Amino acid sequence: MLAFAGLPALADDAALQKEAAGHFKPIPSMVPAVKDNAVTRDKVELGKMLFFDPRLSASQLISCNTCHNLSMGGDDNLETSIGHGWAKGPRNAPTVLNAVFNIAQFWDGRAGDLKTQAKGPIQAGVEMNNTPKVVEETLKSIPDYVARFKAAFPNEAEPVTFDNLARAIEAFEATLITPGSRFDQFLEGKLDALDATEKTGLKLFMDKGCVACHSGVNVGGEAYYPFGVVEKPGADILPANDRGRFEVTKTADADYVFRAGPLRNIALSAPYFHSGKVWDLKQAVAIMATSQLGAKLSDKEIEAITAFLGTLTGEQPRVELPILPVSTDRTPLPK
Repeated sequence: MLAFAGLPALADDAALQKEAAGHFKPIPSMVPAVKDNAVTRDKVELGKMLFFDPRLSASQLISCNTCHNLSMGGDDNLETSIGHGWAKGPRNAPTVLNAVFNIAQFWDGRAGDLKTQAKGPIQAGVEMNNTPKVVEETLKSIPDYVARFKAAFPNEAEPVTFDNLARAIEAFEATLITPGSRFDQFLEGKLDALDATEKTGLKLFMDKGCVACHSGVNVGGEAYYPFGVVEKPGADILPANDRGRFEVTKTADADYVFRAGPLRNIALSAPYFHSGKVWDLKQAVAIMATSQLGAKLSDKEIEAITAFLGTLTGEQPRVELPILPVSTDRTPLPK
């Protein structure tokens, strides 16, 4: 039996595990397949180099890892990212960890897959502020990159392309998964992987309705929902000028609709929400309960759910820092 001071005891652990297994799936230990993009060793190694290479940006200061720092939970732990010329981005950077399991990329889902997503920040004026043409010129000016593109894309007459750059980054990002969390161990039958408070939080997470939007492998990231189903949060948390998926579909029913945030490793990725305005996970839980469920949780309930969310932190990917090839006299200069 489970009990947490101020909350009712739960049924046996096996029943809780069975109920949870009906809503969630563990992060697999193997790299998942990627549609239309074979994840080969050569492609992954090339993608890793490109992920860390700041020469993909116009200033040659900003890399993918700048905003999706693999040492900090796969994001930059900022309200919104800082890009080219110290420009402040419009939204909080989502984690790149386990992003391969999301239905689509970005808060509004405007990129259907990781390779499409990879192209966006490189070209965005407030991020890396570069162009496909200059990126290709940069890569073609570096003999080691030319050789690596040929190895990764062996049957192509012109392997060094912006599209192939995106495919290589996608292949690398597909490896950035975090299996082995204590919650996954619980799902797989290790019933003592969670303590009593965490099990109470899991039960509350399901019973209160959080699971309606946050389920599956990534505990979210699988569908789109309005932010403020019952009660819209304040303008500081839900800025009026960011209408979410409406900007993608231009349909009224997409107004202030966003992709449900994946909750894997959520304890590592503060601040929260697309606006990045909430730094405390307990506060985020309380806001979601009020806005999405119309429920006012007690302090004990918030504490228990937050404790459960802490069990979603998995084994962080061990990535050896790549040694990047040296520029040549043909490499475009930074702006």
